[in-house]
Amino acid sequence: MRKHDKNKKFGRERGERRSLVKSLVRSLIVHEAMTTTEAKAKAIRPIVEKLVTRAKAATLADRRILTARIGDPKAAKKLVDTIAPNFKTRNGGYTRIIKLPLRKKDGAKMAYIEFVK
Repeated sequence: MRKHDKNKKFGRERGERRSLVKSLVRSLIVHEAMTTTEAKAKAIRPIVEKLVTRAKAATLADRRILTARIGDPKAAKKLVDTIAPNFKTRNGGYTRIIKLPLRKKDGAKMAYIEFVK
């Protein structure tokens, strides 16, 4: 019986893993699309979805929480001001993951994650 396997470890310690996920989320928000491994794309998807849902309300408390979770005030501002308004009538499903061919270097499964237009 597999227990405590909800989160992917990515072969990293807890602090490294949290920093990795935070930087991936920040990159996705800043660039609105990115190429990464399939496992990392699937790991950040629910985090980004929850952040967009919070950004749709756009209260001061939500902005502060977003800034704390993303770690970048400019990215949080972009999320609230430009990305979230596109999804005002949408109830979830803000991101799309497109599978790409394997990476030549190590054969890793690659994916393209982007915000749905």
